[in-house]
Amino acid sequence: MRPVRVLIAKVGLDGHDRGAKVIATSLKDAGMEVIYTGLRQTPEMVVNAALQEDVDAIGVSILSGAHMTVFPKILALMKAKGMNDVLLTGGGIIPASDMKLLKDAGCGDLFPPGTNTAAISEYIKTWVKDNRSF
Repeated sequence: MRPVRVLIAKVGLDGHDRGAKVIATSLKDAGMEVIYTGLRQTPEMVVNAALQEDVDAIGVSILSGAHMTVFPKILALMKAKGMNDVLLTGGGIIPASDMKLLKDAGCGDLFPPGTNTAAISEYIKTWVKDNRSF
């Protein structure tokens, strides 16, 4: 079985990427293949890269407060491209009430700062095992 492939993205003008890099490194350490898109990506760029890279999951790090715009836009683009078996997850500064709304809209679990990175990698691996067929 091939390793889980995850795309980590920073969307918009949020220039703080330390958390995204920490997550990318921890996922690599957990045996996953990680593609990091870098800063200032658009939702379209993220979804196109995820499609080209044939990823199992997209992780978006967001600290800017634009999560209620970014995640629904990415979900809509994923749906339009038939990416119904790809996990959209992420984390950052997202109030719990917004996390619930985004999860109800189709996002996977979202993680606040300070979440144990092993819990994030285990969540992704389990989701992929349960939802993707190779």
